[in-house]
Amino acid sequence: MYKYIRDAWKNPDNSYVKELMQKRAPVWRKESVIERIERPTRLDRARSLGYKAKKGYVLVRTRVRRGGRRKTRFTAGRKPKRQGVKKITPKKSIKRMAEERVAKKYPNLEVLNSYWVWEDGKFKFFEIILVDPNSPSIKNDPNINWICEKQHTGRVFRGLTSEGKKSRGLRNKGKGAEKVR
Repeated sequence: MYKYIRDAWKNPDNSYVKELMQKRAPVWRKESVIERIERPTRLDRARSLGYKAKKGYVLVRTRVRRGGRRKTRFTAGRKPKRQGVKKITPKKSIKRMAEERVAKKYPNLEVLNSYWVWEDGKFKFFEIILVDPNSPSIKNDPNINWICEKQHTGRVFRGLTSEGKKSRGLRNKGKGAEKVR
């Protein structure tokens, strides 16, 4: 089953996903920016990133603006060339910003991972998997109870999620790293 879901999301234009999301996206735009959801939109992706349908796991869909850094124009004292308004991009990715905003909204939960759901001309939508480190079902699960340890608090703000490591350049070992012989 997961294989078919994955294949449909790989090419949304050629599958049922595009029609489905054209109906859902207008509803999502009217909802609040951070919306708690009952079940994942992309079950295959959520499961591969560590989500399980049990107590202690929380799913949140968030909406983030698209594009580069929005800088205001200077009112005086610059050549147009030196204004530095366009083509300025932040070091943090939009996905990482989404994770951090959700973590601020839910301070008692830890961000496990996140995945892209949809985008339109103005917004990108991500679903973020959160884990409650104080939940007994999480503490008793040997696969996820590492997140209950003290050193994992606030991991999203220190760039320790998958997206955080990617933006810090830690994901690819060979790319850009010097080879030691």
